[in-house]
Amino acid sequence: MVTESEELDDIGVEAEWRTVTVAAALHGERLDRALAEKVPEFSRSYLQQLIELGLVSVNARMVKKTSTRVKAGNVLVVELRPTPQSQAFTPQSMVLDVVFEDAHILVINKPAGLVVHPAPGNWSGTLLNGLLAYDPAMANVPRAGIVHRLDKDTSGLMVVARTRAVMDSLVKAIAARDVSRQYLACAHHPWRGAARRTVDAPIGRDPRNRLRMAVVDLAVHPGKTAKTDFVLLENGLDGCLVRCILHTGRTHQIRVHMASLGHPLVADQVYGGGIHATMSRQALHAVHLSFVHPHTLEQKAFDAPLPADFKALLHAWGLRYNPPTRVVNP
Repeated sequence: MVTESEELDDIGVEAEWRTVTVAAALHGERLDRALAEKVPEFSRSYLQQLIELGLVSVNARMVKKTSTRVKAGNVLVVELRPTPQSQAFTPQSMVLDVVFEDAHILVINKPAGLVVHPAPGNWSGTLLNGLLAYDPAMANVPRAGIVHRLDKDTSGLMVVARTRAVMDSLVKAIAARDVSRQYLACAHHPWRGAARRTVDAPIGRDPRNRLRMAVVDLAVHPGKTAKTDFVLLENGLDGCLVRCILHTGRTHQIRVHMASLGHPLVADQVYGGGIHATMSRQALHAVHLSFVHPHTLEQKAFDAPLPADFKALLHAWGLRYNPPTRVVNP
C-alpha cells in the first residue's frame, strides 16, 4: 500500500527543512503549538498535517502525535513540503483588482465577500485559487504567497509574495511591525472622549462563546497581546468614522477592540453591531498599506478607494471621508 508520505515523494517538489530549538517559554507545550510559534509563517493546521505524516522529528526521533509535549532545549526538525490537502488547491480564474505588481509582489484590493484562504466550508473560490490562476508559478510558494489575511467580509489592501524569498522577508517585516496596515471602520454610537485612543488589551477565544474572540485576562484565559490605535475622523448622531492602526495582527482584532470601547462595527453581528440598509457586512476597510519592498528596498505606499457600500453608509449618516494626499506608487 502506498502511504501519504510516499505520495508526497511523487509530487516532485523540493522539500525544505527547518531546525528550531524549543525555548524555555514553550516548555511543556504541545508539539503543534510549539512549531506554530517557531515557524509562524505556516498555519497550525498545515504543521499538524506534517506531524501526522511523519515529517517532524524531536531530538532526531520521528513523532507523529500533534499532542506530544516538548521540553526546553528539544531540537525540532520539520520537513516543509506540500501535503495532499494543499495539493488539492486548484487554480480558478477570477477577476482580481491588482493595484500594483512586479516580479516580486502583488498588491490586491480585495472585495468584501471573498475568502482569502481555503478552509472547511470554503475549499474553492478563494483568493488563493484566484492567485494560482493569475500566476501559476505561485503554486511553488506556500499559500500562494499570502502573508496576511483579511476576514471574508472585510475589504481592502493585501500584499502577496511571488517568491519564497520575498515571502520570508514580508513575514519577518510584519512580525517586526515594519508593515503599516491602516483601516477605516464605521461604528455605532457617537464617539466620546479623546479623538485618539489606544487599546492595549489581550485577545483570545471568548470563554463563553468559542466561535468568537474577546478581550481576555491572560492570568485566567489563554490569549495574545493586542494593540490598536484609533483616531476619530468624523462624528455623527448615529455613529462615527474611525481610522484604525494595527500594531499586532490578532484574529478579529479591530472588531473586538472597537466593541470593547462600546463602538461595535456596523453590521458586525458577531460583536454586537446592527445591520444598516446600506451595509450588510462589517463596516471595515483596509484603506492603507505601506512597507519597504523586500527586493528593491523602495518604500511603497498604497491607498484603496472606499467601496460603494461604505460610501453609501457614510452618506446616510452625514459623515465625510477626506483621503490623505499621497502619491500612490505606479
